[in-house]
Amino acid sequence: MLTIIAMTQTGNMFHRPREKQAQADQKRAKFFQLEGDHLTLLALYEAWKASNFSGPWCFNNFVQSRSLRRAQDVRKQLLGIMDKYKLDVVSAGKHYTTIRKAITPGFFFHAARKDPQEEGGCYRTLVENQQVYIHPSSALFQKQPDWVIYHELVMTTKEYMREVTAIDPKWLVELAPRSFKFAEANKMSKRKRQERIEPLYDRYNEPNSWRLSRRRA
Repeated sequence: MLTIIAMTQTGNMFHRPREKQAQADQKRAKFFQLEGDHLTLLALYEAWKASNFSGPWCFNNFVQSRSLRRAQDVRKQLLGIMDKYKLDVVSAGKHYTTIRKAITPGFFFHAARKDPQEEGGCYRTLVENQQVYIHPSSALFQKQPDWVIYHELVMTTKEYMREVTAIDPKWLVELAPRSFKFAEANKMSKRKRQERIEPLYDRYNEPNSWRLSRRRA
């Protein structure tokens, strides 16, 4: 998690020269993880570490060495904070489900579900019902899982989700019970019955404070 947090704080990790776009895309795809972009960032950092933090390795893989080094610095700072407060540093290793479940509570406001009524890979955010799409650079762009969380939204030709990870919707209820619950089947339309997860009023904050429009303000 330290590595993933550090990697999400330093901007785009890959570069895509106009004259070598296909080659750059092939190199980037080597790091793709089936679970999504957060684990792809982890795989990228671990591969760089295995190269002994090599600059030429970055060049050969179309990776921004400056961004990686910034991530390395952020990671060291986070380790320093943990050491200061005597927090144990324990790795989840290859237990990717554990890692994804650890990420989910931090981004439960950014949950989205694939819209079965729409074509073209359309998703709907769970709390705002906003139409969003997985960014073409994402490791999940071709896979299109049913449920995801995302790090941020960027607007170009569409509202795109960046840094996307596939999740089990049950985790939202399990890990953010103040904000989500299983919807009651007898109070739902047929379409809503397929989703079965709904936002839950949070008594600890102002009404509607969970809405993305309010949070952006």
